[in-house]
Amino acid sequence: MLEKELQEIGLNEKEAKVYLASLELGQSTVQKISQKAGVNRATAYFIIESLARKGLVSSFHQNKKQFFIAADPNRLSELLEQQKENIKKNEKKLKELLPQLQSMDAKQKNRPVVKYYEGKEGLISIQEEFLKSRKGIASMAYSVDAVNRVFTNNEMSRFRRKRLNKDIKNKVIYTYKKGILESDKTSKRKKVPFSKFPITCDIAIYDNKIRLASLGKRLTGIIIEDKELADSMKAIFNLAWEAAEKYQK
Repeated sequence: MLEKELQEIGLNEKEAKVYLASLELGQSTVQKISQKAGVNRATAYFIIESLARKGLVSSFHQNKKQFFIAADPNRLSELLEQQKENIKKNEKKLKELLPQLQSMDAKQKNRPVVKYYEGKEGLISIQEEFLKSRKGIASMAYSVDAVNRVFTNNEMSRFRRKRLNKDIKNKVIYTYKKGILESDKTSKRKKVPFSKFPITCDIAIYDNKIRLASLGKRLTGIIIEDKELADSMKAIFNLAWEAAEKYQK
């Protein structure tokens, strides 16, 4: 019981054991202290040195032997007071450091954030992440055939319902070997020939994020969050969107 209480006021488990053993034995050798505390002799020496630095154990020599003696338990009160003072000093130091640390954190936040996903479950997670985006227009390019190979009709319907509920609209450049996706109120679509533009993945640019998903043999994806990269990708998409007009009938 005393060991746990001593740990609560700042000693570790072995320090508590060695201090209590030394206190109970009175002046004693390290061998007897180690036996009483249930630790090996080398560890006892190390712990005694730690306790000595805290003023909880002192030593003296007698007949060429070194003896150790535990400090008066009142020393624990003094130690606790010192800890309180150290906490106050550390709080003051932290307040002084916070502006500098926050500045470093702000610089870190300006770096791109990249998240990696793997497998079909990972790609579903990417879709869910996309559906958390703000109301607005997402720029997308994908292969309808590849999407249909990976996701079921039920999964695609669920994604669409959630997108419409979030009022997220799309501008889509797509390939589709044997079909056409008509534009509607929520999605403007332009088909380009697969033979000339063999798109086999899923790309989306939304908010300040870029979503890239491989839909081939290896199902993998990444989301890159960075305003500058996203803005540049949107500009490239808009260029492709204008160029795709000549393929519309």
